Amino acid sequence: MAMPRFRALATSGPARAAALLLALAISMPLVAGFLGRLHPALDAFSHFRAHLAVLLAMACLVLLATRQWLHGAVGLVLAIGAVATTGGFLPWHAVASGAATEAAGAGPRYRLLHLNMRYDHPDPGRVLSLIGRTRPDVVTLNEASPAWRQSLRAIAAAYPHRLDCPDERSVGSVLILSRRPFLDLGACGLGGRFGLVTVDFGGHAVEIASLHLLWPWPFAQPKQIEELLPVLGALGEHALLAGDFNAADWSASVRRIAAAGGFTSMPRLGPTWLVRSAPDVLRRWIGLPIDHVLAKQGVVLLDARRLDDVGSDHLPVLVEFTLRPQPTTGDIAIAGLDAAR
Repeated sequence: MAMPRFRALATSGPARAAALLLALAISMPLVAGFLGRLHPALDAFSHFRAHLAVLLAMACLVLLATRQWLHGAVGLVLAIGAVATTGGFLPWHAVASGAATEAAGAGPRYRLLHLNMRYDHPDPGRVLSLIGRTRPDVVTLNEASPAWRQSLRAIAAAYPHRLDCPDERSVGSVLILSRRPFLDLGACGLGGRFGLVTVDFGGHAVEIASLHLLWPWPFAQPKQIEELLPVLGALGEHALLAGDFNAADWSASVRRIAAAGGFTSMPRLGPTWLVRSAPDVLRRWIGLPIDHVLAKQGVVLLDARRLDDVGSDHLPVLVEFTLRPQPTTGDIAIAGLDAAR
């Protein structure tokens, strides 16, 4: 008796209408996200594309259960297509192709570690231990609060070169630590949310930038990106940009940043952020992919991956890279002096 009653309810007018309205309510912001280039308000929806696609797929199953075959099929195609644009069917780990590695030659390998530490992290020792275990050449940090500056003194001997941008907010600013010497004094911008310095990697100059954008529209992220575009456009061919962009890699915001800087490599690392109280396994699967490392043509990313949770609401990101041939730092310095004269 229960099954006929269920079938009757599922095919009733109100049930069919409710199922269709639910699918439409989910599909509207999903489609809006694909129009993000038109306005930042539309792009704000794009960051949740994967989540909306899963919800739409579930809603389409309800449509099929209510015998709305056409609407259900169209919705499923949209959901599957949306997931495909997020790289949801690809492994979340990036390794350079053999051709790219060969093109870079057999040069030395370097490491960059990026992490949004969270300004009020309760156990700094976990982050310091991670840096000690991975021994990166350069570390780009976000949310370096006054408390973090005190804690990071413990590794000052191992990382004597430091770009410390002014902390104009309680949540902290960006910080770049390096084992390798700096070739300039560096520069900061966006109220301490952007830092850029040139690092000497075995006689070759590489520009390293750290970025921590604000939240998407209606917050100030679009304005920050607009301010940042000329700086990114002036970067040389050997540059890396790492940070918490507060934007998914498929969004118009991130793609605009990549295009402005001429970045050719942007590995999809998978979700890196979720509320700190959530289990690490959920962060890796249903979180937001908002931490990125972008490389220009002169830098070949050999490996890029998320590391284990260290107590922040963000996962650490570690990349290994090598450099394509370039002039030595001595040649670059002379060219700079000539230009100044």
